Amino acid sequence: MPDKSALLHGVSRYIEKNLIYGNVLIHRALLEELERETREGIVSGELSLDEVNRLKELSEKYLFSFEIVGDSRGKDVNEQLREYCQNRGCAVVTADELQKKVCEFLGIETVYLGGEVQELSIEKFFDEQTMSVHLKEDTLPKAKKGVPGNWKFVTLSSEVTDASYLKRLVYEIMNAIKNVKGSFIEIERRGSTIVQLGNYRIVITRPPLSDGWEITITRPVTRKKLEDYDLDPKLLQRLKERAEGILIAGSPGMGKTTFAQALSEYYMRLGKVVKTIESPRDMHLPPEITQYSKNYAEIGELHDILLLSRPDYTVYDEMRNDEDFKLYIDLRLAGIGMIGVVHATTPIDAIHRFLNRVDLGTIPNILDTVIFINNGTVTKVYSLEMSVKVPSGMKEADLARPVVEIKDFLTDSVEYEIYVFGEQAMIVPVGKISRESAESRIERAVKEALPGATVKYENGEYVVSIPKSQISKFNRKVNSKLKKLEKRMGARIRIRLEDENGSEE
Repeated sequence: MPDKSALLHGVSRYIEKNLIYGNVLIHRALLEELERETREGIVSGELSLDEVNRLKELSEKYLFSFEIVGDSRGKDVNEQLREYCQNRGCAVVTADELQKKVCEFLGIETVYLGGEVQELSIEKFFDEQTMSVHLKEDTLPKAKKGVPGNWKFVTLSSEVTDASYLKRLVYEIMNAIKNVKGSFIEIERRGSTIVQLGNYRIVITRPPLSDGWEITITRPVTRKKLEDYDLDPKLLQRLKERAEGILIAGSPGMGKTTFAQALSEYYMRLGKVVKTIESPRDMHLPPEITQYSKNYAEIGELHDILLLSRPDYTVYDEMRNDEDFKLYIDLRLAGIGMIGVVHATTPIDAIHRFLNRVDLGTIPNILDTVIFINNGTVTKVYSLEMSVKVPSGMKEADLARPVVEIKDFLTDSVEYEIYVFGEQAMIVPVGKISRESAESRIERAVKEALPGATVKYENGEYVVSIPKSQISKFNRKVNSKLKKLEKRMGARIRIRLEDENGSEE
């Protein structure tokens, strides 16, 4: 009598090789559970059900008995299997070590299938340069080859992959989980499964979630140390001594996780206690660094574990939703050094992700260093500092307010300011480029009605010069546009009248 683990392991292979022989019994409770899982979109249930069908076909081929036995009584399925075998004297076939131990305690005969490690078919798709393999039903198999930021998409074979071939691969992957060290099912949902199989991260999707079976397999091609990034000594000094609210940002596939991995090992070598929160766990780190899975714990549970264990640094990989950012913020304000990894097309976009989630005054306490990764290298580093000042573009001293300055860390020049204008917190660019952009926007607002008007930045304000001959066209509509722009940009706009010679009046 095979259990689910034996079906997933491929008990039919043992029968074909005559390593196992006898009549096959399938318990009705197991059959009902596999049917329920298949209807819910659990891939392991569907694969096990396929194996039951394969056993039935083999019974007709090799002339042994195949029976559906027992009654489903609502108990645990494994318990019902053991109870039936104990009463009828049949053997439980399993690939589950715990099931094997329990059967031995109860004196039930057991056939154990686990232990051997088979060569994986997916390994033939990989060479030293392969980053990921993409297999989709009714398409040619393809792969990304190269390194983050410098790769090409290549076709691996001229043969189109079909659903049955992809199913066999999934079957093999699920079988290998128990025998390959560091392997587990990270997430299993209706239509999707994410597996960590040794160094391979495997994403499996199928109908109804996707329009066909699809397998995406990624493997790290580079494992860098922080020293390999050729960082500026000033940045290295900050990472070593001051940085405790670190944000690593970049577009997908640019090398953010690889850098976070290198930074984790760097802090470990400095004698720091480092832990990670991942979903899924795909960072390859030394045993000294504990890796937590967000999928196997509630956010509150992770919060309690990390507060009580008091790591020096926690790496939060792939921050996406409000819960992720809230946990990052809570742990950072509790004094734990945090390293967050977020998707962003520009470094300022990463800071935007925090703007609506915290008060302006706490941002520098939560984030002090933003590192932007592009094509596998550090291309921008920002530091954040709080001050009370008149924001750039404003003139009167009574407009002074708390301002968070976002500085280029290496040049110490302010590139953005965060402050509250009206009731809205906004990030405003500072410097020549932003002034030119503002001048252009103001000019567009007035040109339609006042084609002769010009805009120029002078002494902290934008001056709109209107020819005397066109002053009659300066109406309420134009004035309203300028007022809105003034509020939106947090800047002052002044109107100046000029005569035909360009002299101010």
